[in-house]
Amino acid sequence: MKKLILSATLVVLGLMISAQKQQLRPHLKFEVPIEALQKNASIENTPLAGELTPAIPSVNYKATNTVNIIGIGTSANAYSYGFAGGQRSMVCTNDALGVVTNIHRMGGALDPEGSSNNLGYDFSTNWGIDWSVMNEFYLASGHGPTMRLARYPQQGIFNPAGNTNPDDAYMVYLAPIINGSGSFFGDYVYGRVRIGDITDTTVNFNASNPGAGIYQGVPDGFTVTATGDFWALDYNVGFGSTGGNEWLQQLLISHGVWNQTEEDYDMTQFLLPCPTLDTTMPPLCGRVEFSPDGQHGYIVVLTDNGNVAISAGQSFYPVLWRTADYGTTWEGPIEVALAGEEGIWGVLNFLDAEEIEELYDPVPDPDEIPFTTAYDFDLSVGVDGNPCIAVVVGVTSEQPYGIITERSDESGYLYMAPFILHSVAKGNPGSWQGRELGRLYQFRGTYGQELWEDNRIQIARNRIGDRMFVAWLDTDTTISSENNDPDIWARGYSTNHHSLTYNGETLHDEPQNMTYGSEATYAAHFFALSNEVIYNDATYWPTYTLPMVYEVMDFVPSEPVEYRYIQNAFFWEQQFLMGPPPPGIIEKESTIAAVSEVIPNPATTTATFTLGITRPAVANVSIINLTGQRIKQFAQQLATGNNTISLEVAELKAGLYFCIMQVDGEQVTRKIVVE
Repeated sequence: MKKLILSATLVVLGLMISAQKQQLRPHLKFEVPIEALQKNASIENTPLAGELTPAIPSVNYKATNTVNIIGIGTSANAYSYGFAGGQRSMVCTNDALGVVTNIHRMGGALDPEGSSNNLGYDFSTNWGIDWSVMNEFYLASGHGPTMRLARYPQQGIFNPAGNTNPDDAYMVYLAPIINGSGSFFGDYVYGRVRIGDITDTTVNFNASNPGAGIYQGVPDGFTVTATGDFWALDYNVGFGSTGGNEWLQQLLISHGVWNQTEEDYDMTQFLLPCPTLDTTMPPLCGRVEFSPDGQHGYIVVLTDNGNVAISAGQSFYPVLWRTADYGTTWEGPIEVALAGEEGIWGVLNFLDAEEIEELYDPVPDPDEIPFTTAYDFDLSVGVDGNPCIAVVVGVTSEQPYGIITERSDESGYLYMAPFILHSVAKGNPGSWQGRELGRLYQFRGTYGQELWEDNRIQIARNRIGDRMFVAWLDTDTTISSENNDPDIWARGYSTNHHSLTYNGETLHDEPQNMTYGSEATYAAHFFALSNEVIYNDATYWPTYTLPMVYEVMDFVPSEPVEYRYIQNAFFWEQQFLMGPPPPGIIEKESTIAAVSEVIPNPATTTATFTLGITRPAVANVSIINLTGQRIKQFAQQLATGNNTISLEVAELKAGLYFCIMQVDGEQVTRKIVVE
């Protein structure tokens, strides 16, 4: 860690001091990567004695849908899901087949004699309604030091061409294994399990190959493409001359190809050069993902390779490689500059002027602020082959590679936010849009002395790939002073309209708390979001359900945990229509000029509201209940100016309804409470 700090400081002084005009105010709290905490627990990271902590707000927006939560599998400990940036590919969905899978280590209440060295999975073949749990497919083999103990499994779903039977699809898996002494990683186990027949399982082992310069560890990214290929991303860290680990400036990519004759996978590996400015520090986090058709793919890591001037030696940013031929060839690295003159507009401008004044003296221009990613992220690819990165972005601390975790007096939030970064030109520089999804109250949670965990930001797409959904963990500030009593927050993004969802309860431009008010309130520990959401167009309002699993646990990660599946955390399609476009997206002139609130509200017989429009048009009005069913519908001719619309509600049951008004392709929504 000392070497890292020294080298980073020299780079900052040598390359940047002449360009830096801003000065951070002293004693701002910050966090560093968890890897640094594990190496050096004595990092000074507290306010000065007697320094006051500002008052913090408490805001919780309840989801519009009351979620149903069911128990599925169990594990002997929390480590399938829980460790620094552990939100890998553990929950997967194939929406076309209705298959949802959850992979984990065995043991726990449903497997009391089981071992955490073995692997199992839970699955549903009817979109998460009913589950088969604790299907054990890997048993640790060997004896003594040669015993192969599984850890940190990942998975995906492969549906062979032409298959429509979910039982005949495959759960494809890969996990690192350690020897029986528990001293080091070095081997992988991989294979596939037929969904409907646990006895039809393959197990393959692949060892490190030092002679070829290949050193396997714990893979970060894993995905299964539409063609059935699997891809895994690891960091090539060898054994140095002094016996320690040596970062070899290479990504280790494992590629599995389906062998139809053997009904199993053939795996090959290659090394991808990944230079980093600090030659001792591998990337913090990495992911690999492909478009829905499998043609366009991306490998992305969070690192600093020295090629973004304002960030060199002090901040992290995404670096990517891309393929347009199903992974045959890869191009890169390509830096995604968050800060500086080439930075992303949405990132440069998400803090308001008062917040910047709280941080700096003198106040810098936005493109002089060294923004940094936090320490984990997630990746998806849209139908157009363009990447979407979900990541928390904040302000770099005085210590290189730290992120400020002070809370603003002016806004009550941390100086950071979850973002979706969306390229509209295959990841090329200058093609990135950054949409702030909300703001954060908390950043890092600690679980005893064993685990640290951040917001666990993750992304899922719909089957087509034109809707993205980002979810993360955040904790009410009145419940805990750190992020260890979390709820799951989420927001949707339309890749073709560049719009965000609004909150379905408050109707505001903000994210939605998906678990508040349920049994997961303040307890959605170490959650995992699926790679794909479930689409339902059976009602007037089509919905997108986010398959999510979390761990029921105490604060001792080595103790057994239970997995709980959230069945019906969803967004309506109509929630996308109010999201404002990012800068640079041209809107047509609006027909709707103003909409009043409903009066009276609550109502018993008749309610009215005023709709102001800029040109004559027809309003299509619908009244929808909480399940998305259309209760009433009518059309009304409108004149330029203000128009009164009456709603007859006498025959409706008491409860909450939504009035949807569609005019000239635009839509607005108002809530109605019927008594």
